[in-house]
Amino acid sequence: MLIPETLQRAIDELSKLPSIGRKSAQRLALHILKSEVVDVQNLSDSLIDLKEKTKVCEKCFNISEEVVCDICKSEKRDKSLICVVEEISDVIAVERTNEFSGLYHVLGGVLSPLSGKDAESLNINELLARVKNGNISEVILALNPDTEGETTSLYLAKLLKQYNIKVTRLARGLPIGGDLEFTDEATIGRAVLNRIQL
Repeated sequence: MLIPETLQRAIDELSKLPSIGRKSAQRLALHILKSEVVDVQNLSDSLIDLKEKTKVCEKCFNISEEVVCDICKSEKRDKSLICVVEEISDVIAVERTNEFSGLYHVLGGVLSPLSGKDAESLNINELLARVKNGNISEVILALNPDTEGETTSLYLAKLLKQYNIKVTRLARGLPIGGDLEFTDEATIGRAVLNRIQL
């Protein structure tokens, strides 16, 4: 079947998005095609606004529509705590828990020589400046528990040692509702090491 060029172009563009394969892109394009013009215009406008109006916070590197994000400006946040994350999506994940009331620092990646990510390409110097110039009591390293995340956490912990502050990392262990039988050994091992007293 010959697909009209306009539909093919939409499929091609949508398939460039992460986690969207050709079939998903086709379904999305066909959904958009069936939608009301006003709904498609709203989608288009929201994407253009996202690109044109969104900035990076000059303090923490989170996304914002202002020079400083709402989290950094908030008087309700504990300014003595900084949670270090890899990407902006990690800020969103932690915020969804409603368990953290401090500030964030987005590194913009992790140390990964194979991907060309070294210490200079990350927001590490800015983190050190925040710790040095602020009244920071604790830095929480909330990086992914993979090789690059672990390497970056160890590197940051070593750098932060000179500031005489508490450096912690997220506990590792079993997810709620998890089943020991289907959990990998490393996760079970971490859960044993990070056990809590009842």
